[in-house]
Amino acid sequence: MARPRDSLMPLVRNGVDKAANRLSHLGYGVLPWAVQSWRRVHVEHNIPYRNTGKRSHLLDIYRSREAVGSLPTIVYIHGGAFSMMSKDTHRIMAYVLAAQGYQVFNINYRLGPVHNYPKPLKDAIAALEWVLDNGAKYGADTTRLAIIGESAGANLTAALAYCATHPRPEPFTRSIFEREAKIACVAPLYGLLDVHDVRRFWRDPEKSRRMASWIKGEIRGTAYSYLGRRLKRALQFPLASPLRLFERAAVQGSRPLPPFFTTVGTADPLLGDTIRLNDALARRNTECEMHVFRGEIHAFNVMLWRAAAREQWGALFDFLDKHMHGTAEEAPEHAPHYVSLAETLAE
Repeated sequence: MARPRDSLMPLVRNGVDKAANRLSHLGYGVLPWAVQSWRRVHVEHNIPYRNTGKRSHLLDIYRSREAVGSLPTIVYIHGGAFSMMSKDTHRIMAYVLAAQGYQVFNINYRLGPVHNYPKPLKDAIAALEWVLDNGAKYGADTTRLAIIGESAGANLTAALAYCATHPRPEPFTRSIFEREAKIACVAPLYGLLDVHDVRRFWRDPEKSRRMASWIKGEIRGTAYSYLGRRLKRALQFPLASPLRLFERAAVQGSRPLPPFFTTVGTADPLLGDTIRLNDALARRNTECEMHVFRGEIHAFNVMLWRAAAREQWGALFDFLDKHMHGTAEEAPEHAPHYVSLAETLAE
């Protein structure tokens, strides 16, 4: 399959990525002091989870300065179409989570189109295993662990949950399955969960008419960034499309899946994958709390000042409280119920 020429790849995507990372260094020098609850968050930067000397294998740790004892733990996997962004561009997510009393490990991973599948998934597995092995040294309670990711990171989040609970023939998955990691819950948010046959999003003539050509190009470009020239053989790499695995019956030797939280906007072209995931998990009798927001676009929850974003974060924190603490009422003082960003910014 030829590289999708009508997407923003590679020059514009590369420019967007560089600009976003540069702006993040400027903006995050100010934002933590502008938002009162974020001032109480301490960050340890650039800790290697693999000793390669590469930025792709670094993570940051976010923890409340006021926290005492071990905290429930979140591994956060950023999005960016498998070709852009980093833990630095997505600090906003880690700050919001840490301000609510969670210890957050915000990870980098290798990106396409230079680094194709399975390298990003291998890195996500390595980061999770590093947290399980070393998190306690930094005050994390790894017996209460959640994995959260958005967009491309949602794909990796879903694949991680599958690898941790289902035996797979791929050698790189065996260690995470065999260690029987206790994952309390996962939240793959508005993800591209099936990179096979991405034209399904606009095969219907009416959908094709409404969808801009650049959006079609970006979806194709995302799939290409993950699988490269192997995209035409996507079905040979099932873990690249975890949604299809969830749609199958559980295999012999598998363990129960953790509860899922998903969210997506009706104006997001990837809406169908979230709905399919919810349906697949329902058929497996796995808890899945799905929130669909009318009229909202891809990555709407980053716009913290908007009502839909505040509602989404509130729902996510209620879900995390339930599965990381038992109930919201049982959550300790360092994990308060969600406070709206409008109130926080007004402080």
